[in-house]
Amino acid sequence: MWPVTTNLRIAIVGGGPGGLTLARLLHLNGLECTVFERDSNQLERPQGGTLDLHEGSGLLALEQAVLIPEFEAIARYDDQGSRVLSKDGRLLFEDAPESGDRPEVDRTALRAMLLAALPDGAVRWGCTLREVLAQNDGTWALSLNHGTEGPFDLVVGADGTWSRIRPLLSPYKPQYSGLTFIEFGIDDVDRSHPAISKLIGRGKMGVEGDGKAIIAQRNGNAHVRGYAIFRVPADWISKRFDLNSPASMRESLKREFDGFAKTFIDLFDASNEHFAARPIHALPVGHCWTNRRGLTLLGDAAHVMSPFGGDGVNNAMFDAAELARLLTERQDWTDAVNEFETMMFARVIDSADGAAEAAATLLSHVGQALTVEMHRAHAAST
Repeated sequence: MWPVTTNLRIAIVGGGPGGLTLARLLHLNGLECTVFERDSNQLERPQGGTLDLHEGSGLLALEQAVLIPEFEAIARYDDQGSRVLSKDGRLLFEDAPESGDRPEVDRTALRAMLLAALPDGAVRWGCTLREVLAQNDGTWALSLNHGTEGPFDLVVGADGTWSRIRPLLSPYKPQYSGLTFIEFGIDDVDRSHPAISKLIGRGKMGVEGDGKAIIAQRNGNAHVRGYAIFRVPADWISKRFDLNSPASMRESLKREFDGFAKTFIDLFDASNEHFAARPIHALPVGHCWTNRRGLTLLGDAAHVMSPFGGDGVNNAMFDAAELARLLTERQDWTDAVNEFETMMFARVIDSADGAAEAAATLLSHVGQALTVEMHRAHAAST
């Protein structure tokens, strides 16, 4: 058995919600760690759209991190509504936003809150991982763009879908789901586009038909983030759209959704200059690996799945909470990591299975009926 390490040296690769939650919880419990993040600063690139945090996972992690008051200051409890419409504009389902238990928060605001809760110097910015190097004494070093850091007893891969740590543990790569989202944004929606504001309501709006869909979701600061969704080959978008020309993108999207009610076409006319293709990838349901001393994964690095269900960030933050708890409670940290992985593998199967099922049935001939059924079931359970 490896000896108990009293001064555990921990590196976290990736400064997203999972990695930062882990860093916060470790520091609270007296375990020092360093987060290595490739961004040069916290505002270098957009962090994505709004997130809904769930009781028992994301919110529980924040409770354990003693950050609920800070979260309450940035949470949007009144933006939890959902509306489902037919392609001709008929309302098929709507729930009341004030009844929800999954408060929304912008990714950028959540990241800023977590960063503010860490000690100075806990995050090393501008650090791109090139390679993880095994050392003769069983520790690990990180080869980064600026040089080598280490040694570390434990390296945690919180580095997302295309993790550089995962290949040291698992041969599996995320597979394309067959779905690609084209992301667009609408600014100042309440003042500049009141009809669109009413269409989306306090939360999100979805419409599906003819083998394609649109989801538009309210973010903070009167911003709407929208997604045009297609079930297509992986290279279809690059052959059909010019992502470098906003004007061309608007016209192309309007053509693709010809036959949908004008109220949906108006979303594209109102969009700003930023468009991006988001192909959806996932690891196999039940993805796991054999424990390897000094390495582990959490969040999307361990179990990336489609976004349907909103469990991704919640799983990542709860992963962080469980790993921090076990590292604190167990005498031997290697046992703690092994126990964490075993529990995580079992815990995420249901959400991964549900996300895979949703991705498989979206845009099918019964896709919209299943979406309405899912919303009704969730509304009945809250």
